[in-house]
Amino acid sequence: MENNILLQQIAFIKEIDKLKFIQRKTKLLNSDRCENDAEHSWHLAVMALVLAQHANQAIDVLKVVKMVLIHDIVEIDAGDVFLYDTQKNHSNTEEELQAAKRIFGLLPEEQATDFITVWEEFEAGITPEAQFARSMDRLEPLLQNFSNEGGTWKEFDVPYQKVYDKKKIIAKGSTTIWEYAEALLNESVEKGILKK
Repeated sequence: MENNILLQQIAFIKEIDKLKFIQRKTKLLNSDRCENDAEHSWHLAVMALVLAQHANQAIDVLKVVKMVLIHDIVEIDAGDVFLYDTQKNHSNTEEELQAAKRIFGLLPEEQATDFITVWEEFEAGITPEAQFARSMDRLEPLLQNFSNEGGTWKEFDVPYQKVYDKKKIIAKGSTTIWEYAEALLNESVEKGILKK
């Protein structure tokens, strides 16, 4: 029995290696290389550990780390959707749910159920942990675009208001981090790297 559980877990571990091949539109800080989903998830996990004290409410940091590490695994099947793409739904699509069931379903049943539940909690964005995790998810590309003189904002001609509207979700997880992020957005306008 234990051997079968281990084999299921190893199958999942092998499958999620594919996350390293999912390219995002956003480029690494001060770089012209696109980040992949695995790098993104790792960065969010470290950010959550470092910035947890700024959460609006007390949070289970380990749960936040778990959320950010698994939140994009569904993109192995569903692909990455650019945040500013107006043609596509950005969360909780049927395609993502099917991907979650297939990929997490490789795990033993108890773990599969747990991972799907955590993924759904992140997607819903209601709990303090999900709100903070989503703050991290919106902050990281903002830092990248700022460091890259506008990055994808410039590349895809994304206006200030659209960026602001997508980033203000940061405040639900941390008003302190949102104040910092908002200042960066305003500085981006002043520097001419984000059009108002």
